[in-house]
Amino acid sequence: MSQDTPLPSRNKNRAPAPKASKPGKKKFRWGRFFFILLGVIILALVAYVGYLYIVGDKNLTKIAKPEEGNGAIVIPAEERAQVKPISLTLLGLDTRSETGSMNTDVMMVAAFNPVTKTATVVSIPRDSDLNLDGYKKHKANAYYAAFYMNGRNKEKLEKDKLVGYARDETRLMLSKFFDIPIDYTAVLDFQGFVDVVDALGGVTVTVDKDMRYIDSVDGTNIDLKKGEQPLKGEQALGFVRYRKSNHNRGFKPTAESSDFERNERQSQVLGAITDKLKSFSSISKVDDILNAVGDNIRTDIPKAQIENIIATYFGINRSDIRFIPLPGTWKSPYVYLDEDKLKDAKKALAEELNPEGRPAAGEDSASSPPSPQ
Repeated sequence: MSQDTPLPSRNKNRAPAPKASKPGKKKFRWGRFFFILLGVIILALVAYVGYLYIVGDKNLTKIAKPEEGNGAIVIPAEERAQVKPISLTLLGLDTRSETGSMNTDVMMVAAFNPVTKTATVVSIPRDSDLNLDGYKKHKANAYYAAFYMNGRNKEKLEKDKLVGYARDETRLMLSKFFDIPIDYTAVLDFQGFVDVVDALGGVTVTVDKDMRYIDSVDGTNIDLKKGEQPLKGEQALGFVRYRKSNHNRGFKPTAESSDFERNERQSQVLGAITDKLKSFSSISKVDDILNAVGDNIRTDIPKAQIENIIATYFGINRSDIRFIPLPGTWKSPYVYLDEDKLKDAKKALAEELNPEGRPAAGEDSASSPPSPQ
């Protein structure tokens, strides 16, 4: 028998060998293609997450309290936002170069509790008379600028120290006013507000009245009609800032708006932003949001604590945020706050800072109006 003759099969029932592919025509392997495609998707996701981490890390470094000495500020375990209630002052600063103003037209104090995953946000009318012993009489929104000027003229601070000084003094003053310890301060300029809303693709709110106002000096052009509608960044800024209309501008003037209505609008927009941040559609815009925040907000919060706050409260529900705009009586040039409502607001903030959290709904807790929808 020739050595080149194949041996007979030992199993007569064995299936015949597959036919050889024709030269130049390889069989397409779907399994291999699937794993290659899956690998590409995974690599793309890893690259994107890595990019977001780099962008996020860069922007957190921008907005956080500057590191000193040998590096990062270490947060003791018992002080971390995951276990300790925290409070902060939120200031919306008018830094427009056209006006040279430094007024904080948005002033809020917020308290967060990690046990109940809830928050309380109190809004202060910009023209409020805080009537605090030891402080000169100013409208509430003028104190930040007053502290800044005091730091420059009396304390003789260097320019790079003035913002921190004004921020710290404002925080300490509001801590005394509300009878609570306030841990941190965040200062957001108006352009940051516009950029964040635009990065989210706008917000939907209910405009409570027609609003028309033009200011050629700073470029303000508010033109809103009453009713529910989506607003872009500049429109949302006009919505929360609108006070009164113009005369002799070639259009019919619209009704004036009080500080109390402005505070309601601020709470409504903040709630709308909270809802939008939770939506799936905003995930693809995370880098835009981080850039908007990083370019326009400064805080005295250490970077590690900002990461703790994000980890603890990201995804908080709007229904778990108690918005309390302070009402009062306008008597030119000040707003005199309602003492009973102020007492309720102080109680609400103190409840949130209780290590065990605020009382459940229906128990003896501070009253608050429902969040605007």
